[in-house]
Amino acid sequence: MNRSAATLGHVHYSSSRNAWVGYTAYVQDLIIRCGARHVLELGGGANPAIPLDFLQQHAVEYTVLDISETELAKAPAGYHKVCGDIGSTQLSFEGIEGRHDLVFSKMLAEHVKNGEQMHRNVFRLLAPGGKAIHYFPTLYAPPFVANLLMPEPLADRLLQWLEPGREKEGKKGKFPAYYSWCRGPTQRQLARLQSLGYVVDEYIGFFGHHAYYRRIPGVRRMHQWLSSWLVEHPVAALTSASYVVLSKPVETITMIEA
Repeated sequence: MNRSAATLGHVHYSSSRNAWVGYTAYVQDLIIRCGARHVLELGGGANPAIPLDFLQQHAVEYTVLDISETELAKAPAGYHKVCGDIGSTQLSFEGIEGRHDLVFSKMLAEHVKNGEQMHRNVFRLLAPGGKAIHYFPTLYAPPFVANLLMPEPLADRLLQWLEPGREKEGKKGKFPAYYSWCRGPTQRQLARLQSLGYVVDEYIGFFGHHAYYRRIPGVRRMHQWLSSWLVEHPVAALTSASYVVLSKPVETITMIEA
């Protein structure tokens, strides 16, 4: 991932070209650097992101939390599985509250109706000093604005036309998307996360969604030029995806979890 882009404190900007393929390595690197021993993946379902051999090598206890019992049942043996809705006020924390060194998600946040509640729940799942990492598409990139506004069947057909072969690339099928709290590193987004008690360690805003324009060459060339220009002249509200790394302070205020 190229970080030659504009930098402002813990905020960076880059091209989205390697964001998808580089995310697992990004999480694994943080697991190693932080010495995380208790890791929770949100929405991993049948295909947890971190392979078992890596977890065994680094003595990591790994839990997958997913809303679907059916999908969890398909995951390989060796992963601890919990069925629950990370965006629900009714999520059960029994046995999992405050014990995770790292909680992460990959392309899950946009499917959660209540982003604020998701981040509140993650805060409770983290041990003091623990970290959360999320990778998600952001508004107001045009494809995601269209996805939000279009009827679901039409959006699904358009996605299949624009990006054929998603399954072969390991991407999940089309699920309803709400984009609640899915924004680039705007001042408002940073303030919202900090208001819940998090420290924002790093926020990377990515520009570009090149795969969507494979079948429209003229638009693709224009999009590539604009994405490159935005990396050098970033506008936080126009990112197409982001990584965010958050920390739960060792000392926290109990009212945050109300």
